[in-house]
Amino acid sequence: MKVLRKIIEIDEELCDGCGLCVPSCAEGALEIVDGKARIAEDKLCDGLGACLGECPTGALRVIEREADEFDDEAVEEHLVEKAKEVRKEEEVMPCGCPSANIQTFVPADACQAASMPAVIEGEGESALSHWPVQIKLVPAKAPFLKGADLLVVADCVPVSYSSFHRDFLKGKAVMMGCPKFDDVQEYIDKFADIFKTAGIKSITTVVVEVPCCSGLPMIVKKGLEISGQKIPMEEVVISTRGEILERTKG
Repeated sequence: MKVLRKIIEIDEELCDGCGLCVPSCAEGALEIVDGKARIAEDKLCDGLGACLGECPTGALRVIEREADEFDDEAVEEHLVEKAKEVRKEEEVMPCGCPSANIQTFVPADACQAASMPAVIEGEGESALSHWPVQIKLVPAKAPFLKGADLLVVADCVPVSYSSFHRDFLKGKAVMMGCPKFDDVQEYIDKFADIFKTAGIKSITTVVVEVPCCSGLPMIVKKGLEISGQKIPMEEVVISTRGEILERTKG
């Protein structure tokens, strides 16, 4: 039944799809679809506006319009289903997706290095020490995370920054993702689990200057806050042309 009530409205022109509003909605009413925030169903939105303060572009506001009545029972069912989907992905992906098979790459010793093909002039060796690298595919209890210096990087960074392996990746465990297209709440929960259990020594986030990247450090910070751990963190912003614009330690 439709009634006149308060509900969230999203300005698609202002929304950059960063996803920071998603975890602030306790009812799970908000989601990112095709790079924009959406209300999954009107009956899931209570119209209280808890998500407003999280939006960096001001794309969210509370309006009054005809909408389905807010339904507490529907919210409970929705949250249960979302939790089931996350658990199903965690159970299926490690064994069902070859890209999720855990591998650790041990540095070559002197004899092995001598037998390797020569590196092309102007190129360096890969500093990658493990697989997988996507945030979605890395298990929270992956062995390569234990006691690691963690590098959390936006997908676009290695393409923009030519010396990524040498300047950022060497000696670190890396997790990559895009806050615009991936599940923000899933990321927050995973980082919280990692920070609680893995004994991470330091965190470095590297993003490009574009607005959609800005959500990634916030996701990591929220996960760190939930975990209750104190871990030194550095944030790096690079330009789309591969220049370091800003480095902030916290």
